[in-house]
Amino acid sequence: MKIPEDGWLLRVFIGESDRWEGKPLYEAIVLKARELHLAGATVFRGAMGFGAHSRMHRASILRLSEDLPIVIEIVDAKDKIDELLLNIDQMVKQGMVTLEQIRVIKYQAADK
Repeated sequence: MKIPEDGWLLRVFIGESDRWEGKPLYEAIVLKARELHLAGATVFRGAMGFGAHSRMHRASILRLSEDLPIVIEIVDAKDKIDELLLNIDQMVKQGMVTLEQIRVIKYQAADK
């Protein structure tokens, strides 16, 4: 798969407890990106953060279950990202979605 040098970075900021059709929302978004043949996706779990309600979310040794911040990053061509955004608009009920133009320096799989 080839990504143009002028690519786009989609970031989706959600909570760890957010769901879509019975599964974690971050998992559903990554699976949708894969289904649409986007170049790749990475999910980051934050140790601390807050969102629109200014409620602090943080990891704690004393608690087993947390609604920690999740960031999903996806890079591809603009038309592919736009196709995914149609789905994300339905899936993300609360959170933040950003899009920025980037320069892809290298995208290569290891030789088999």
